[in-house]
Amino acid sequence: MKFSFLSKPKKHFPPASEFGFIELRGGESRVVIVPSLGGKVTELFMGGRQWLWTSDVIPFARGIDGTSYVEAGDSGGFDECFPTVGACRVPGWVRAFGGVELPDHGELWCQEPAMEVRTAPDGQRVILTWKGVRFPYRLQRSVRVAPNGDVHMGYAAINDGDERLPFLWSSHPLFPLTPHTRLILPEGARLRVFARHDIELGEFRSEHRWPFVRGSGKVFDFVAPFGVAKRFACKLFVDMPEGRATIQEGEVELSATFDPREVTHVGLWINKRGWTPFRREDPYLNFAFEPCIGAPDTLSDALGDWKSAAWIEPGHERRWSVTWSARRTSAGRGGDGVGAGTASS
Repeated sequence: MKFSFLSKPKKHFPPASEFGFIELRGGESRVVIVPSLGGKVTELFMGGRQWLWTSDVIPFARGIDGTSYVEAGDSGGFDECFPTVGACRVPGWVRAFGGVELPDHGELWCQEPAMEVRTAPDGQRVILTWKGVRFPYRLQRSVRVAPNGDVHMGYAAINDGDERLPFLWSSHPLFPLTPHTRLILPEGARLRVFARHDIELGEFRSEHRWPFVRGSGKVFDFVAPFGVAKRFACKLFVDMPEGRATIQEGEVELSATFDPREVTHVGLWINKRGWTPFRREDPYLNFAFEPCIGAPDTLSDALGDWKSAAWIEPGHERRWSVTWSARRTSAGRGGDGVGAGTASS
């Protein structure tokens, strides 16, 4: 089977601009944010290119709490997930919150957060604040585009309740997957498998070392994810011993930098025509590159066997930040796009 990498004609969807937006500029970078779409970033133009993937199946639309994110909200761009990523029930032993049902993709995507705009010598800034529905929290995200073009995202999670509050946080930027995509993460870092479709990557929670995953007698190299298999999808989590993760596309790279004591993991959702929630639509060709706190996608698993959930004490807050920067590079990491132990498409 051969794939065409030219996008098919998009359906007539309303542009994000119809929902109202704010644009931040600095250096050669441009960031477009749509508060009414859950604070979604719809454009991340850095290093001379627009990085984000946009769906040609799901239109931009205001989210409704209780609806399916993958069927109604997975329109592309850059979202935030809190206090969980995957739908789950909080374990009964968690005081005050045991038994609470948390929705897929968390609670933020279906809200319109409060917005504050500031301009200062260090760059334009937008501060968005969401308020918890099932948990008593506030989450703030500050986005600032610096004069040199770097995009600084600062976060604060505040516990407004009387009990300790468990959470996961994940950024959720989606990118187009191409034969030129390279993922650069700390070599030898612990890698764990959370989900897989049409590919054998070992058991749930099986452990490997970046960038290699063993399964069915093969060794797959995820530096070049397009070449891993003809058709597949998977979710992987990499523990971050250092605070830098990079995407390379040809001669341009996009890096996320952070304090690994604060932002502990990077989640990788890679979809090479391997998964879609719709029976009559083609599976997607994209990937998510997600600096995050805790693993895997469900808070229940993070509180259980994975033992990686974060906590906030009553009346306290937890802060972290991620800086996105782009640069041109003469060459990406080598390779022909075909991972070890695989067959070419």
